[in-house]
Amino acid sequence: MPVLATARSRAGATLLGAVTAATLVAAAPAAAQPAPADSVLTWYDTTAAAIATGGAATQVTNNRTWAIAWLAGARAQTGTHSAVGQRAALAGAVHQTLITLIPGQQAAADATLATELAALPDRRQVRDGVAAGRAAAQRLIAERTGDGLDPASVNAPFTVPAAAPGVWQPTPPLFPAATQYGNRVARPFVLRSASQFRPVAPPALGSPRYEADLAEVRAYGSAASTLRTQAQTDTATFWLGSSLTLYTPILRAAVAQSPASIADRTRLIALFHVASVDTQIATSDAKYAYQRWRPVTAIQAGGDTSWLPLHTTPAHPDYPSGHNTYSGAAEGVLTGLTGPHARQPYTIGSPSAPGVTRTYTDWHQPSVENVDARVWSGIHTRNADLAGIRLGSDVARYVLSHAQPLLR
Repeated sequence: MPVLATARSRAGATLLGAVTAATLVAAAPAAAQPAPADSVLTWYDTTAAAIATGGAATQVTNNRTWAIAWLAGARAQTGTHSAVGQRAALAGAVHQTLITLIPGQQAAADATLATELAALPDRRQVRDGVAAGRAAAQRLIAERTGDGLDPASVNAPFTVPAAAPGVWQPTPPLFPAATQYGNRVARPFVLRSASQFRPVAPPALGSPRYEADLAEVRAYGSAASTLRTQAQTDTATFWLGSSLTLYTPILRAAVAQSPASIADRTRLIALFHVASVDTQIATSDAKYAYQRWRPVTAIQAGGDTSWLPLHTTPAHPDYPSGHNTYSGAAEGVLTGLTGPHARQPYTIGSPSAPGVTRTYTDWHQPSVENVDARVWSGIHTRNADLAGIRLGSDVARYVLSHAQPLLR
């Protein structure tokens, strides 16, 4: 099954590149100039630090901040053919977004802005660019007001249904209340509806696929597993943390390696996070439409009452896997806009595996590892993981094919 999934993902990635590359090249200014890496990366790092230090407790809210900041920058750069003008527009947009949405990080944002402006000529083009970026950010923040992606709305209360075979219930050891229920009614950036790419229903209870998936998790995802290798445990632990945290350095590597203009790289960051937001909305729609129980609930209900997963199960339904919808969307955007392979190997770390790094040469291998990791953690069935990859890929493809009106 992993081999089949790999082949399908690569085929989808190839199609995505063919469909979207021409679209975005056509949208780019004809006279765009090569960009110095440091200006885009400076604002990238400032955004990442502001969110890591003062961001929201809900991941999708932080993806929303990224999306607003960089989409505003992309809109402000429209029609600006010089690298200086693009750089000024980006500075105004990201700075305005950060001081508005994460006001506790204003000092750091102000310092970055001062450094950037000191490196630019003091002329009207720069002042106009900064003003355009600020205005674009203010308009977009106003447009997104009330979109349902604030933490309270994201974690709207969910009434747990009566216990029944296959139906999600709070999971051990703490049996916490459900999270991310409100995502399903949040307003997407691009999707027509949260259910637009809802996957088909998970395998029926008792079906061969269902039984095989559950047996795999029981054997390899148990805290007491004697079959899971150390390498498998390491993979599960490495990919345990927040998808946003894990993918921030992956996207940074793509941006750092790109020879494209400031405007093109701004669009890459914007569309990555737009797709991430819309994917998380679509994920919650599917999770709460199907309300499929987690492996720990199924295994314990089957009589193995002492079974526990390697890692604590998140507080929302199994199908599809949110880690893998995020991974599918990320791979789709990166492949569509930069090609399937990195220009050079890149290395990332993980907050759940301090001191450990992994090195990759493409955008696909992290998806492969994410699929396996959630099974080996004991918190998802493989079918939920593969459905997640497909859902994220579908959303990414749709976002990129509808990028032109979004960027104007």
